[in-house]
Amino acid sequence: MNNFDEIQKMSKDSMDMAMESFGSMSKGFQAIAAEVADYQKKSFEEGTAVVEKLVASKSLDTAFEAQADYVKTSYESFVGEMTKIGEMVTDLSKDAYKPYEGIIGKFGK
Repeated sequence: MNNFDEIQKMSKDSMDMAMESFGSMSKGFQAIAAEVADYQKKSFEEGTAVVEKLVASKSLDTAFEAQADYVKTSYESFVGEMTKIGEMVTDLSKDAYKPYEGIIGKFGK
């Protein structure tokens, strides 16, 4: 009877850890999805503004300058965004692993 109670407690603890990990992953993926959606919206708006600027440019030099500025800023924005998303994925992994730290530490000893 005592072993049954221990097995039941271990099973409950395992389920609690899995649910906590799943909750952390769910929140992390939602945050990443929101960040990607915001970046896409911002990128689209910037692209639209550049097209309007290109159409309104009166000379070829100003058009090339506008295009070069757009390429530079969009690249910098992309690299910054990917760095931010990479950090968010790292944090997501750490948060999803936290519930299991205690158990894995017990097996390591």
